[in-house]
Amino acid sequence: MKNCNKNIEKTIRLTERMLALAEKGDIEREDTGCGVLYGVLRDAAYHIKKIASAEKSAHIQKGIWL
Repeated sequence: MKNCNKNIEKTIRLTERMLALAEKGDIEREDTGCGVLYGVLRDAAYHIKKIASAEKSAHIQKGIWL
């Protein structure tokens, strides 16, 4: 697999880890400040994952997902 595609895959995996941390952090939090933090983390992960997934699809359509 090309390095550019590996990086997209790594980004998608990173967002999955971000989402897991946001979930765990939200469950274990003790104040609203942490709730805000994990909400921001979750939102950022969804946004990044959406962009990375779109880029992956674009690479597949261009035939460069090798």
